Order: sequence, then C-alpha cells, then structure tokens
Amino acid sequence: MSELKKLISDTLKTSMRAKEKERVTIIRSIQAEIKRVEVDERIEVEDDRVLAILDKMVKQRKDSFQQFTDGGREDLAEIEKKEMDVIAEFLPQQLTEEEVTDIVKAAIAETGATSMQQMGAVMAIVKPQVQGRGDMSVVSKQVKALLG
Repeated sequence: MSELKKLISDTLKTSMRAKEKERVTIIRSIQAEIKRVEVDERIEVEDDRVLAILDKMVKQRKDSFQQFTDGGREDLAEIEKKEMDVIAEFLPQQLTEEEVTDIVKAAIAETGATSMQQMGAVMAIVKPQVQGRGDMSVVSKQVKALLG
C-alpha cells in the first residue's frame, strides 16, 4: 500500500473516532475514487497516481464551486469548498507562482523550445514536477506566455 493511501486510511479512522461525519464522508469519497481507478485499470495505484486522482478531484470541486458561486448558490458552494479543503490536506505544499515559472523556464531551456508547436514537449517535462503541487491550467498559461 502506498504511503499516501495509508495516510488517507489513517485519517479516515481518526475522523471516525472523532465523529467528524462530514470529513468521514469526504475521505470515503477519496477512497472510493482511488478504488474505482484500481478496479477499472486492474492495478495497485502508487503515490504519483493518487496525487493525480486528488488533483483531479480538487479541480472538479473548484469548477463546481465557481458554478455555484456564479449561480448564487452559496450553500452548495460552501459544501464544495469544504470538500476541496479536506482533499487538499493530502496534497503536497502548493508551488508558488515563481517556483512554477522557474520550472517552466528550465523545461523550455532543456527542450530548446522556441514556439507554440513545442509546447507539448515542454509540458511533458513540467507535468511530473508540478503534478499535485500546482494548477495545470496556470502552468499551461505560463508556458503559452513564455513561448508565445
């Protein structure tokens, strides 16, 4: 079992003992998503894949939060915010904008990219370094700005 999956499981047990009903529900949804991926792909997911799953879950909740906020549904937006916060607890420390810029610049230098046609090569180098620690849409915008 990966360390991250063990941490999630231990946190679930702690939350259950503390009778934190909302937290338990959210952590169970994390475990269900990990299990779904394992069953669908017939694999045992490692930490890097768990990070990708958590990253995707946070992104989905950010999108829902934005839609609920735009629609004036603050009650539902608050639920999404709580879920986002609990899921984010299992993600590593987020990179600052300067750190992301440094990673992108290093990847551009490494690939020798000079135009947008080489964006894929740059993103292939950047993505593993940023996965779970930064918003890929922000990274993509920075790559476009530096190559464009």
